[in-house]
Amino acid sequence: MAMAAVPAVRSLLPRRPLGRGPGPRAGPGAALRPCSTRAGSRPLLERIIRVDHAGEFGANRIYAGQMAVLGRSSVAPLIQHMWNQEKEHLKKFNELMVAHRVRPTVLLPFWNVAGFVLGAGSALLGKKGAMACTVAVEESISEHYNNQIRTLIEEDPEKYKELLQVIKQFRDEEQEHHDIGLEHNAEATPAYSVLKTAIQLGCKAAIFLSERI
Repeated sequence: MAMAAVPAVRSLLPRRPLGRGPGPRAGPGAALRPCSTRAGSRPLLERIIRVDHAGEFGANRIYAGQMAVLGRSSVAPLIQHMWNQEKEHLKKFNELMVAHRVRPTVLLPFWNVAGFVLGAGSALLGKKGAMACTVAVEESISEHYNNQIRTLIEEDPEKYKELLQVIKQFRDEEQEHHDIGLEHNAEATPAYSVLKTAIQLGCKAAIFLSERI
């Protein structure tokens, strides 16, 4: 999932996912071998792992906030399903942080609070509000992952093969969350366009900052 007054980021209209289709996937439980990195590629790897870890951390906090409000509602199993996938995403990036000795963003304490507030706040608007938040955040994260896929393919697709598989899998699951939100009347939320734009601006800011500090 991502962040809006929080983490992570897509354009207002969903893009066609890159590299989607059959093929082997490095699932959340699969070990990713530490890459032997050239001096020039190390900053790229660190930036990708740091920002993706922050994004998945923020997405977890958003779903936690939504479940705190809607945990006994009819959409609770659906939110829990999406949250469980986000937990696996975060677990994988935690592993990559250790394997590649990447420090987390210093903004994690802020994303911890902001993500939960965004999730709970959107849920207070009702089920449609929670789904509108999901659509906005997951659209942003999917586009962000697509941008990373393009960058890694241009850089060295063979060298980053395993990381590409991880990102493609997670991108597809974020896109699934986005579609679930649309199927559950996200667009019927009052002031949907305004809410979506505000959340996605927050996601873009979160990505920019988490890549750098």
